[in-house]
Amino acid sequence: MHRLLLLGCLWLLAAPPGSSIFQRPTGTPAPLHLQYLLEPLHPTVHTQRGATATLPCVLRALPRNYRVKWSKVEPANYGENIIIITNGLFHKNYGPLSPRVRLRHSHRYDASLTISDVALEDEGRYRCQLVNGLEDESISLTLHLEGVVFPYQPSNGRYKFNYHEAKRACEQQDSRLATYQQLYKAWTEGLDWCNAGWILDGTVHYPIINSREPCGGRLLLPGVRSYGARDKQKDRFDAFCFTSALQGSQVYFIRGHLNFKEAAQACRNQGAALAKVGQLYSAWKFSQLDRCDGGWLADGSVRYPITTPRQRCGGLPEPGVRSFGFPSKEMRTYGSYCFVGK
Repeated sequence: MHRLLLLGCLWLLAAPPGSSIFQRPTGTPAPLHLQYLLEPLHPTVHTQRGATATLPCVLRALPRNYRVKWSKVEPANYGENIIIITNGLFHKNYGPLSPRVRLRHSHRYDASLTISDVALEDEGRYRCQLVNGLEDESISLTLHLEGVVFPYQPSNGRYKFNYHEAKRACEQQDSRLATYQQLYKAWTEGLDWCNAGWILDGTVHYPIINSREPCGGRLLLPGVRSYGARDKQKDRFDAFCFTSALQGSQVYFIRGHLNFKEAAQACRNQGAALAKVGQLYSAWKFSQLDRCDGGWLADGSVRYPITTPRQRCGGLPEPGVRSFGFPSKEMRTYGSYCFVGK
């Protein structure tokens, strides 16, 4: 108590004439003063799926009766999920991340959070908060995975998903609904898609590089066009999914004239499984998988990945994963893309 009074007196002695400890000029943002937490040198931590990542949170002093609370900011439900709480001596884990998180605790001032076997859903913003009565303070960090965004629709056509169905569809394809930041980055890298799709926060967008009549008209500038927030139960659109490389995995092609069941069996014969759409996109993006051959995937679609565009492989000028849609599963026309995980 005496220490707090002394600090208050020193502040008043140092304050300029006419200043107030209760008010600041209207419109002036409050300065960020971290008394106990160190501002991180790098607020973004880059990692890969399957790796171990550490989000730094270091104290410069240990206040009496303090706690440190880690939480993850969840844009889909406009809230935060608590991950771990510690008082420096004991800690308690919470939520689905519980089995994969721990405090690094390399010294007595270290409250950094370590996440093992990083998953797609771990990407996002995290908060380290020091709870100390009237002197609470926090820092924010971002966990970033390099990845690829792809549009997805089911076999029965476009605009069939409500939000929850879109979320499940992405998860079934070894991916998750993309964030707006991921979709925007994909647009800057060339994603051009006319159909609107759900993203993680429940809003609906579509990215356009080449303005054209069926996609809002030629007069609209390129960009990520938005429908805003929609009814998650009633409104129906496609999905924009995000996936990332998985360490120790491989996607490869088996040549043949196979129907869907034969393609799946061909993969099983080699200890593999038909690749999911997200796995094929990941192999195209991170392993530069390049084939002109259409192949079956686990959802019943037929696709092929192109990293070096050429005339005999569809003729399109840009790299990408091309699609033949969802042909009859009885057709003996295509090979199969197989996935072997770690």
